[in-house]
Amino acid sequence: MKLNEIQDLIKFVAKSGVSEVELETKDVKITIKTPAGKGREQVFVQSAPQPVMQVSAPAPQQESAPAAETKSATSKETAQGGGDESRYIIVKSPMIGTFYRSSSPDKPPFVNVGDDIAPGRITCIIEAMKLFNEVESDIKGKIIKVLVNDVTPVEYDQPLFLVDPA
Repeated sequence: MKLNEIQDLIKFVAKSGVSEVELETKDVKITIKTPAGKGREQVFVQSAPQPVMQVSAPAPQQESAPAAETKSATSKETAQGGGDESRYIIVKSPMIGTFYRSSSPDKPPFVNVGDDIAPGRITCIIEAMKLFNEVESDIKGKIIKVLVNDVTPVEYDQPLFLVDPA
């Protein structure tokens, strides 16, 4: 199977919204899995004489809507005079993993918009390789905006919270 055929298959799966596709031919086995609620597909290609290769695909088009909403909300704040975001501090993810706002689904979030935080206060949990890492604040301030939805994957250095240090 050629690389462009694999890429076309990835695009098709991303648009279709299915959670798993497995394709096996005489010399190649391909499994494409989309974790529930996640925005990326994982593709595993295995040929008889070759090792396993992993390819990441872009998120489906429909997943980009929250980003557009965030940009429009930011534009509205700026237009209303309350959105001078240059004075805010962005709290970023210290690792790659899954972002959780609370310790379990039935517990309240660690922090909400408007909450005051101080150094040492737990703001969220990031799960990486089945380890739940508590992320503590390094700064004092007030949470202005939560930039990531609960139970979503985050990248290293991805903005998580917007904090007013005043």
